Amino acid sequence: MDRIFIRDLMLRCIIGIYPDERQEKQDIIINAVLECDLSKAHETDRIEDTINYKSIKKDVVRMVEESEYQLIETLAERVAEICLRDPKVDRTTVTVDKPGALRFARSVAVEITRTRDSA
Repeated sequence: MDRIFIRDLMLRCIIGIYPDERQEKQDIIINAVLECDLSKAHETDRIEDTINYKSIKKDVVRMVEESEYQLIETLAERVAEICLRDPKVDRTTVTVDKPGALRFARSVAVEITRTRDSA
């Protein structure tokens, strides 16, 4: 299986369960692995034969910046759903990091893997 990586997408949104977390947008970092078959794309060199990761990124940015979820688990699930909208994506692994969520820890993260069958 081939992979396309979207790495360290840094965004801001309302996220958290505590009242102080619901006041202002916080930093989050999203990583997504898009698993697919890229064999046709390398033969044709055409965008139509691969995953348009710019389009996926735009949809993720729009959704995240408008979101107000309590859990990073929910946010990760919504990102995975966006990735799997592209029919060429067979499987995706999404990691959502919340820097500064815990004192003395650089970040807290959730990682989920979803397949087309589970979408």
